[in-house]
Amino acid sequence: MRVITGTARGRKLMEPKDMSVRPTTDMVKEAIFSIVQFDVPGRRVLDLFAGTGQLGIEAISRGARECVFVDDSPASLALVRKNLELCKMQAPVIRADAVGYLEHAGKFDLVFMDPPYHAGLYDKILQNAFRFDILNDGGIILVESMRDEPMPEAVPPYEKGRTYHYGKISLTTYRRTSP
Repeated sequence: MRVITGTARGRKLMEPKDMSVRPTTDMVKEAIFSIVQFDVPGRRVLDLFAGTGQLGIEAISRGARECVFVDDSPASLALVRKNLELCKMQAPVIRADAVGYLEHAGKFDLVFMDPPYHAGLYDKILQNAFRFDILNDGGIILVESMRDEPMPEAVPPYEKGRTYHYGKISLTTYRRTSP
């Protein structure tokens, strides 16, 4: 697992010692940043279900103004902190339940959501994102899921965008439009 490009390009990130965290594969990470490449510089980013922190770290490396890392696992948060240190970066690392965190999260321009597969969290987490209106106008939520996992429809002013498929993985985008 390495940072693809930007200020931390080529830095090797620490990986989990067990299978309790499922890092995004390099192929899928490259696809994610191809989708949002022009939506990263200067933006405020949320890495929800941060795991290793690699998506948020990649965003910071590519010029994001700020990234907030949220996970409820102490082991994951320790890994995020170590990876930030390896990349000589500083960012808020918060221990919280992702669903509850959104109620007080504030506004973001880009949100990465990669909840545990088949845990039944997609609908609940997205409905909270819409209800608590966590995006600035034009903001994007990018959700990683298993290809067979149906993604919910959006609630205005949010719109469900395109779904991209990479083997067994899908990436679904949601955008906040101007009212």
